[in-house]
Amino acid sequence: MRKGIFLTVLVVLLVIAGWFYWKYYFTYSDGNRTGLLQKFSHKGNMFKTYEGELVLSSLTSTGVSSLGTEKFYFSVADENVAKKIETMEGKRVTLHYAEKKGTLPWRGDSPYVVDEVSMEAGGQQ
Repeated sequence: MRKGIFLTVLVVLLVIAGWFYWKYYFTYSDGNRTGLLQKFSHKGNMFKTYEGELVLSSLTSTGVSSLGTEKFYFSVADENVAKKIETMEGKRVTLHYAEKKGTLPWRGDSPYVVDEVSMEAGGQQ
């Protein structure tokens, strides 16, 4: 009887651990987004996280102003990457992100976690 209870508890714990990993640590998708880095801040009540906003331009009228835009909200967990991004505000950048299925308070508000940044050629607008 004890062995059966032990095995049941073990299986339940393994299922919970597997679900937790899938929900918060498994990378659902990854890719790049390029656009104008509009906002980047360090905020939070208990856990201070880095949060940003990238404006993705789909149509441009004269090459300077955008007609069709969409915002890409992201979080940054690595402080070294955050320091690089802070210096690029207002410029065109390419961000590499990993999308998670859920958010954790110490990782940020967005399921999109940026782990790399580079300045786009001609990165000023």
